Amino acid sequence: MVTLSALADLLRKRNAIDERISQIIQRPMTAGHAGEWIASRIFDIELELSAVMAAYDGRFRSGPLAGKTVNVKWYLKREGLLDMHSSPSLDYYLVMTGPRAAAISSKAGTRPWRIDSVYLFNSHELLEEQQRRGVKIGIATSVREAQWSAAEIYPKATCQALILTPEQATLLRLFG
Repeated sequence: MVTLSALADLLRKRNAIDERISQIIQRPMTAGHAGEWIASRIFDIELELSAVMAAYDGRFRSGPLAGKTVNVKWYLKREGLLDMHSSPSLDYYLVMTGPRAAAISSKAGTRPWRIDSVYLFNSHELLEEQQRRGVKIGIATSVREAQWSAAEIYPKATCQALILTPEQATLLRLFG
């Protein structure tokens, strides 16, 4: 019973923290909502008013991708999977991830709330490549390691479609 009591106490504390975060992001505290809010601030993305837009979460307001649509993902671990859409209205996936991990059992594991890496995928090119390989598009679509590497914009700037400013890199390090 001590363990159950300790868990109940920790969940009360977590609920209080989640409530404070919800007040900041103006949506319920989930990785999806928090990730969209963080990305909107760091990457100057104007989020859609509705959080249930089918293919994308918003549009880049400035920089080389200004006006392009973006689907923001925050995965607490990078397991090589990406929830994909086949909508032609989606231009980019901006994926923030925690530490790399294999997509195996989560027993006795943790999913830390942090950002270790950021990736930018051109959705049209990724979709075409996935379809060419015969990969099923949808929830938990398998993305090859080479595709992840080519899309990295933080901490390594492999993808040249969006070069981070020093300020953006500093802001991302806050979540590392």
